[in-house]
Amino acid sequence: MFLNLETVPSFYKNYVKLITEPDVLIALRVSGYRTLELIHSIPPAKADYRYADGKWTIRELLCHMQDAERIFAYRALRFARNDKTVLSSFDENSYAPEANASSRSLKKIADEMQHLRTSTLDLFEAFTEEMLARKGHINTNELSVSALGFIIAGHETHHRRILQERYLNQAPH
Repeated sequence: MFLNLETVPSFYKNYVKLITEPDVLIALRVSGYRTLELIHSIPPAKADYRYADGKWTIRELLCHMQDAERIFAYRALRFARNDKTVLSSFDENSYAPEANASSRSLKKIADEMQHLRTSTLDLFEAFTEEMLARKGHINTNELSVSALGFIIAGHETHHRRILQERYLNQAPH
């Protein structure tokens, strides 16, 4: 399903604008592939690097990306199942210290991210066009199931670029 950017709340538009693929499944596949490729290129000795005081380590950033994908996919599931409950936001800064990132290797995190993306793709592949068009509310924001898929890919792309530019000093792709 294609996405009309006009239907995406402003908070999420910067993520979705990063996605060039017109189809949510392709966007999820491409973004996931690029992220795993980048993670596999990171030297293990750099896992706890932070580019500035108070910023997350590479492992913490990757765990944040996983947490966000799980939450966005859960929201998509709820909306696809026609659940009309208004969902709440989450505080990424309170989740990060609880992710146990420092005890997990980059390889383990990469493996987990690959499994998570496979699961997310399985979920979105099972949605019908009608389900992808369904909408729900997160606080005061209305989002479609399809928009949540693009947000997953866009959020990941946003953080992959931060990893490349600020942590690894590479040009993003």
